[in-house]
Amino acid sequence: MKIALTKLSTKDLATLAQRIITNIQSGKYPVISNHPLTATLQTSYNEYDAVYTKQIYSGKGKDVATADHERDVAYTNLKAFLNGYRQLSSAPNYQLAEDLFGVFKTFGLNLDRLSYSSQTAQMKKLIEELEIPQNRQKITVLSLDPAFTELKSKHEFFETQFADQAEANADLRQMTSASAIRKDLEKNLKAYLNLLTAMKDVQDWELLYNDTNELVKAAKNSEVNRKEEKQE
Repeated sequence: MKIALTKLSTKDLATLAQRIITNIQSGKYPVISNHPLTATLQTSYNEYDAVYTKQIYSGKGKDVATADHERDVAYTNLKAFLNGYRQLSSAPNYQLAEDLFGVFKTFGLNLDRLSYSSQTAQMKKLIEELEIPQNRQKITVLSLDPAFTELKSKHEFFETQFADQAEANADLRQMTSASAIRKDLEKNLKAYLNLLTAMKDVQDWELLYNDTNELVKAAKNSEVNRKEEKQE
């Protein structure tokens, strides 16, 4: 009963281990039911099953990107309004728009093109400057309070999403690596298969060996089929 466990796909290895454990727990083979190796195999499979389908990172990148886009939209809309209004010298309070646009210039007119961290740092300073009393008054006179509130809320929401992503990624990095867990499962599976091979001629072990051998053959066939599909 030979099989190169290292050559099995992630899914095929999990399937083989799961089928072998189910077979052990079926009650058909008293000789193996209380063997200490079965508990070890079960533990390593449980650990492998918990992580083998997980992504390296948290998968929250899409949420962060969406929050960043919404923040960008709120920023560019407010900037565009001020830029347009300040050029209408006949419009009331156009100078206030000029003043506020100057604040945007101070911290850069392309914040939406910066990296997350750079944009966040500059956006924080921009919002703080717009929050000072004289600028808040100008915002109110121009009826831009809702737009400014939206900019702040979108920025704060992005910060929350980004922090959640960073925390989730840190948690994933602290987990035992998937490769280490796989090696542990391969080692315990190999030990189990070697045990059955060594005991196959002993009474009451032959049936267990033969049934397990069929599971191993199925795993080998899955690997062969997968290779053929890739070549087609």
